[in-house]
Amino acid sequence: MTAILSNLQAIRQAITQAAQAAQRDPASVTLLAVSKTFPADAVREAYAAGQRAFGENYVQEALDKISTLHDLQLEWHFIGPIQSNKTRVIAENFAWIHGVDRLKIAQRFSEQRPADLPPLNICLQVNVSGETSKSGVAPHEVEALALQISLLPNLKLRGLMAIPAPADDVVAQRRPFAQMRELLQQLNAHGLQLDTLSMGMSHDFAAAITEGATMVRVGTAIFGLRSKPQA
Repeated sequence: MTAILSNLQAIRQAITQAAQAAQRDPASVTLLAVSKTFPADAVREAYAAGQRAFGENYVQEALDKISTLHDLQLEWHFIGPIQSNKTRVIAENFAWIHGVDRLKIAQRFSEQRPADLPPLNICLQVNVSGETSKSGVAPHEVEALALQISLLPNLKLRGLMAIPAPADDVVAQRRPFAQMRELLQQLNAHGLQLDTLSMGMSHDFAAAITEGATMVRVGTAIFGLRSKPQA
């Protein structure tokens, strides 16, 4: 058994346990394997172990992998910072974008999404912990932005994404995730039909699942320690 296969089995078991403890269907939680900085061979190995959704942060690195792995039926998610001059290639090559926090960027994705592809799935990034070092829209500004983006063609607003400040205590971990769940509920109460909470990583995904995460982003717990990014 390879390390990646063993790690994936352990993560899937942990997701199942967390979901069941929260009286949720484990199938309601999608595992997004964050493959940034890891080679295409590692993605292929994870694919052989049944993984289908992969997250990338660096545009050129991602494009190289997408090209190398074109023979596989993979679902690519862009989860890194979004530069205006990279929106076209992102719109052309990814199925999901996590991290939209400006109307201008969403408008570019809407205009640049190829007509022969399905609508681009969008998650708004929320700076739920109010950290100046992180991107994301402030919680009180989420509704206005969500309503504007929901009207754009070629996009499908799916939900919210967050990377809370790290916390070791489970109670402290759960607090921002609970705030995210409440935000999603508020948006749906105002007429939106959102179904995605992208939150929780290798160190805190169990707490995120307890509070309603539908997608957890796990990298190091699957692939191991990261090498340096390739830009």
